[in-house]
Amino acid sequence: MKWKGRRKSSNVEDRRGSSTGGKVAIGGGLIGLIFLAIQLFSGGDTTEILDQLQNQSGTATEERELTAEEKELGDFSATVLADTEDIWHDIFRENGGTYQEPGMVLFSDAVQTACGGASAASGPFYCPADQKVYMDLTFFEELHKRFGAKEGDFAIAYVIAHEVGHHVQTLLGTSGKVREAQQGISQTEANELSVALELQADFYAGLWAHHNREYLEGGDIQIAMSAASAVGDDAIQKRTSGRVVPDAFTHGTSEQRMEWFMKGYRSGDIRQGDTFKALAN
Repeated sequence: MKWKGRRKSSNVEDRRGSSTGGKVAIGGGLIGLIFLAIQLFSGGDTTEILDQLQNQSGTATEERELTAEEKELGDFSATVLADTEDIWHDIFRENGGTYQEPGMVLFSDAVQTACGGASAASGPFYCPADQKVYMDLTFFEELHKRFGAKEGDFAIAYVIAHEVGHHVQTLLGTSGKVREAQQGISQTEANELSVALELQADFYAGLWAHHNREYLEGGDIQIAMSAASAVGDDAIQKRTSGRVVPDAFTHGTSEQRMEWFMKGYRSGDIRQGDTFKALAN
């Protein structure tokens, strides 16, 4: 992706290099879900691992200078966020709305949010309570080494665009409606709604890429597809337990995640992103 020398978002807070104490919560992050999946699909008891993840605590013990590579990744992330701001402002304006920009926090180890504490094990996530995207950029090393995703900075761009997609869902009221609909239904039915929500965020990431094509380079979309495939529920379950349990899906299969990203990328039309209707048929 062509990004150097371009505008960087002013909505980025870089907390890397500082340790943050406090309770650690799993949240909705990918790696935290992987830890639970290992226990669930091997028939293990999740109580102990939940307690460990939720009750870890620490104190700020070290301040360090970021490396040149870390600083560059931070600049890249800020440029991607700026691109999402420009594009979503345009999309909302074209549809008679006003876009409110989210914040983004870069962190290491652990972080405190309005949604509670989270560790790096949670992976990237969005907190609707403070409308911020939280990114531990070391996540992408794990995504490549453990889950076989292709290396490349566009994997970071895809994930940022996906998490910003959750912010769009918050602004449009979609997330609130899903949380309300999940009350009083079975876990399987609630999971199906969660899958639709996540696939729509993938669609929104593809929509962002469509409108950002002038800055894309050869191989960028393939890198995004590789990342989407690596974080499919079926791919994660196969790697962690050796078997697939569809009723436990919360994010969608590798094929679904790639399909909806590409639908957004090819269409460029937000009206084609009704994953809820598509999955219900």
